[in-house]
Amino acid sequence: MEKTSKIYVAGHRGLVGSAIVRSLESAGYTNIIKKTRDELNLLDQKAVTEFFATEKPEYIFDAAAKVGGILANKEHPADFIYQNLVIQNNIIHGAHQSGVTKLCFLGSSCIYPKLAPQPIKEEYLLSGPLEPSNAAYAIAKIAGIMMCQSYNKQYGTNFISLMPTNLYGPNDNFDLESSHVLPALIRKFHEAKETNSPTVSMWGTGSPMREFLHVDDLADAAVHLMNTYNDSEIVNVGTGEDVTIKELAELVRDIVGYKGELVWDSEKPDGTPRKLLDVSKLHSLGWKHKIALHEGIKETYNWYLAQDGLK
Repeated sequence: MEKTSKIYVAGHRGLVGSAIVRSLESAGYTNIIKKTRDELNLLDQKAVTEFFATEKPEYIFDAAAKVGGILANKEHPADFIYQNLVIQNNIIHGAHQSGVTKLCFLGSSCIYPKLAPQPIKEEYLLSGPLEPSNAAYAIAKIAGIMMCQSYNKQYGTNFISLMPTNLYGPNDNFDLESSHVLPALIRKFHEAKETNSPTVSMWGTGSPMREFLHVDDLADAAVHLMNTYNDSEIVNVGTGEDVTIKELAELVRDIVGYKGELVWDSEKPDGTPRKLLDVSKLHSLGWKHKIALHEGIKETYNWYLAQDGLK
């Protein structure tokens, strides 16, 4: 990408999209297209087609998606599969029709089988059953990968697909009904500290292991691979390191400064037992994460505190 290349970041207000915009701007890219939902409804094929025909972006980062934690995925599977399929269909097909130079599709590590060998290599895709609680979302993301690969094969496009691990950072969703585990923990412990609650109830047993990547690291990796990687095969993006949910909870509790006790509700689902990405391919492509988990959570908590109404 040239510094003046026309770059469209779909989903620029979300966790991933906003980080990609920050990364691009800090690297000196000056021609970034951003459209709010009111300006461009990505569920509307006609509107998306007209947008591409008018704007003709050269590069696209597709970070637009409906996302959520275990509870949201479990209760609204139709929303997750429908909206994600429609959004990515409109963007990927529109990108092909308008002749974009390159597209970067952001998937998710939940595309892999629930019981995949650890750490998870890219070739384990479609080698076993998915985690049922977010299968609808995962199927949509797998379809996005297949679309990119199919368009590359049939039309000679240059569409790459990145599979990030669990992400966190500024602009995350802290709603307890729909958020992922890390922002939910930050909010839970902060509110418990504010109300002097003696205990905090935790989902599951605390034994599952998870990998967490700061979203600014993902954005840095996405920009790096947009400039250097030109292959249909997917690329895992993560740290290659994981912690138990119990260790994560204790780390967040210490950073927030909550002094009470954790009570684990084993009746609640744990999800996949372990989900650690093999990032050897990513490392071979010249990129490694920079932000340590403790440092990243501290920064995210400070961002949370700085938001209006959350102090």
